Amino acid sequence: MEKRLQLTDIHILKITFPVLVSLLMEHLVSLTDTAYLGRVGEVELGASALAGVYYLVIYMLGFGFSLGAQVLIARRNGEQEYHRIGEVFTQGTIFVLLFAALLFGLSRWLSPVILDHIIDSPHVYRATLDYLDWRVYGFFFSFVAVMFRAFYVGTTNTRTLTANSVVMVGTNIVLNYLLIFGKMGFPVLGIKGAAIASVISEAVSVLFFVVYTYRKVDYRKYSLFVFGKIKWRELKQILSVSVWVMIQDGVTFMAWFVFFIAVEHLGERPLAITNVVRSISGFLFMFVNAFASTSCSLVSNLIGEGRTEEVMPLCRRMIRLCFCFVLPIGILLMVFPHLVLRIYTDNLELIDASLASYWVMLGSYLLQVPAFIYFFSVSGTGNTRVALYLELMSIFVYMIYVFYIAFYLKEDVAICWTSDYVYFLMMYTSYIYMWKGNWRNKQI
Repeated sequence: MEKRLQLTDIHILKITFPVLVSLLMEHLVSLTDTAYLGRVGEVELGASALAGVYYLVIYMLGFGFSLGAQVLIARRNGEQEYHRIGEVFTQGTIFVLLFAALLFGLSRWLSPVILDHIIDSPHVYRATLDYLDWRVYGFFFSFVAVMFRAFYVGTTNTRTLTANSVVMVGTNIVLNYLLIFGKMGFPVLGIKGAAIASVISEAVSVLFFVVYTYRKVDYRKYSLFVFGKIKWRELKQILSVSVWVMIQDGVTFMAWFVFFIAVEHLGERPLAITNVVRSISGFLFMFVNAFASTSCSLVSNLIGEGRTEEVMPLCRRMIRLCFCFVLPIGILLMVFPHLVLRIYTDNLELIDASLASYWVMLGSYLLQVPAFIYFFSVSGTGNTRVALYLELMSIFVYMIYVFYIAFYLKEDVAICWTSDYVYFLMMYTSYIYMWKGNWRNKQI
């Protein structure tokens, strides 16, 4: 008989730690881009922020699909119907490849028109397009990679993610150095080099996943790599869960993109500040994301095993464990602000101008940790439509606040960063939903 899922702190950390390491390694890709481009110029630094978030808006559609697939994989894993996991994976992979081709074509066609109408600075506009012209090729590789991630997280076999991320980040760091600055005979490509390096590193990541899974995983047990024609019934089932997450993630990052556009209208310096602060925030967010993603998977596994009474205690435990990491790191970041900011730029004026936004961002994590863990747990129950409604409500209030303080009042960039507090406070509605327990009989 298969063992039931263990929920001691040690077992939870064993599942979460590889996810965390993989996310931290992936964040190093963004950190490396920001650190290198911060030494090229403020225009390139700001443009990489806009282009990066614009790319994420589209990427999160594929990532949202994979999260829905992850919920289904985790549920089948909890039910011990392992052969059905392969159907979710293979049909999902076929879909994301077709979806990547569609988004690639639309992005190449529409991006210049869209960005021309919303970016004020012609220099930032040109640099943003230089990045995106190459970055969009990454859709094909990143979409397949997130399906592998869904498989490993959903089956709680997360150690593979660590090795994959190390390979991907190592590739990216080396290529960034060679292509941005033109070292060892390569041409000086600047912001284009950062985009090309990211695409190649994602391709290496997919190759690693394929080889590792084929050689180290009992893929016959899960019926992996059994590709054939599209099974519409299976795909419809995945989409019934995923579509709401796709819309939710797309809307979330679209709101974030609007925030960056609002800051860009304040000037090139505020945009550069926001990119630096965003990158530092992204480091802390990886801890929140790792524990929240694990919570989502464990909630789905628990429900699959019929252990619904353990879901809320699990959420509280995940919050406590997450704070054990976030609080000490946050305190260190508060104590050594200049040292941290110098990682991203050697411009002392930019560092001093970034401090206020830096403090505001760090304080928001007291609200963010519980909000995200409860919110991801809602998706773990399979009620992704409810998660979408909660997200839309939060985004609506967030956007009103951003438009008021940025476009109408034209407040300082640090005041604009207080919008995160509004968003996380609204996200606490997910706790009310989990507490009420309307998710207990959800079938997927």
